[in-house]
Amino acid sequence: MNKTDMTEKVAATAELTKVQAGRAIDAVVEAIQGALKAGDTVNLIGFGTFSVGERAARTGRNPQTGAPMEIAAARLPRFRPGKGLKDAVAAVGEKSPPSPAAAPASAAVPVPAATKEKDKEHGREKEKSSKKK
Repeated sequence: MNKTDMTEKVAATAELTKVQAGRAIDAVVEAIQGALKAGDTVNLIGFGTFSVGERAARTGRNPQTGAPMEIAAARLPRFRPGKGLKDAVAAVGEKSPPSPAAAPASAAVPVPAATKEKDKEHGREKEKSSKKK
């Protein structure tokens, strides 16, 4: 999802125009950026926490020459997802198997043995295609 998609989704959900939704998204992003620049933490309960992490200076290697080089210390934005976001993402992959009663009648009908033939190349049975080529 990109910013345009997000703007359309927010506009539809909050009953705003796309321009108003775009301004709202921009305001939220600017507020988070401003707080992180100031060294503050932004905690959105159920969604997650934005914070600033410190990375110490270290010695690395130039990948082309192999020569040692100093890598400067850095302040980096961090995001730690909240329980609500974790649960929502985890629930997407969970699907209960269909119950036998919910299966269509055609799925329960076994394929007659006469419609199967041996796949000579692989030594296993396969269904004959009833479609004409």
